[in-house]
Amino acid sequence: MKLHYWSHNLKFRHPFTISRGTKTHQPTFIVELDHFGIKGYGEAPAISYYHIPVEKMIADIEAKKTLIEKFAFTDPERYWHYLHHLIPNNSFLVCALDIAAWDIYGKMKKKKLYELWGGDISTNPICDYTIGIDSIEKMVAKMKEKPWPIYKIKVGTADDIGIVKALRENTNATLRVDANAGWDVETALKLIPQLEELGVELVEQPLAKDDWEGMKILYAASSLPLYADESCVAEKDVEKCHNYFHGINIKLTKCSGITPARRMIDKAKELNMKIMVGCMNESTVGSAAIAHLLPFIDHVDMDGPLLLEEDLATGIAYNFGKIIYSDASGLGINYTGLYSK
Repeated sequence: MKLHYWSHNLKFRHPFTISRGTKTHQPTFIVELDHFGIKGYGEAPAISYYHIPVEKMIADIEAKKTLIEKFAFTDPERYWHYLHHLIPNNSFLVCALDIAAWDIYGKMKKKKLYELWGGDISTNPICDYTIGIDSIEKMVAKMKEKPWPIYKIKVGTADDIGIVKALRENTNATLRVDANAGWDVETALKLIPQLEELGVELVEQPLAKDDWEGMKILYAASSLPLYADESCVAEKDVEKCHNYFHGINIKLTKCSGITPARRMIDKAKELNMKIMVGCMNESTVGSAAIAHLLPFIDHVDMDGPLLLEEDLATGIAYNFGKIIYSDASGLGINYTGLYSK
């Protein structure tokens, strides 16, 4: 195995704001694994509040590069277990390497990943489009700029109902709200019935990630389904979220890749919980990894390439929320490096 990597700072089309803050660019890290001439690609965006910047990914990869390369690769799941123990404190880097390993494996088998897993893409969920926090006028303008069947609305402001009401007045699309842990219990109990009246489908991460007592109250009272995001990072968290949330949002970068994400999907189904797979503003490289999980989940939020002005690969397309795959095996992408769309 030969390993190469690149870092990029991808520009957003619009400044992207959630309850935690605003950013204009998305730093991201790309790996290439070369297994006897078969190249696989993976991605991990750097997220400040998880304290894994690109610099840490580079430092860890340089420290372990020889060991990463020397593994006798046969299948991605064995490789993930090896990486998981080799780099225990950097799930982001393990994710990028795991995605690249799956890309290689699909190419070795001459199959798309969803085909390897027995997935039926005819039942795929539709991808939403995220409207970041801004003035109401700008949020409405962003929505009108991108007519779409499902919108995820970032909330956690002093006027969340005003925002959702204004958006609802301008669209009949499905609306979901994501508070990114921006509410307390009292606020959530007050807002959720009003959001239901406005036709909101679900609420993502209403409370702080460790407010389990608050979630117990809210779970019992909420008229809308509640989905865990910040409260569901790794495999062990799926069972922890049971009876506190109706569903979970799996992020490949946080959980450390496709391999554990597939196990999380199986566990959530066993617990009769709904499943969303979400993005962290990845380019088409990381978004393609999400795309192959679509046949096995209920909702998807993989709009990173739509929010970015710059991309790194081709091979996944969006047709009014429907994901279109290329004919290529593995992830089905062509890594091109940085280009503006």
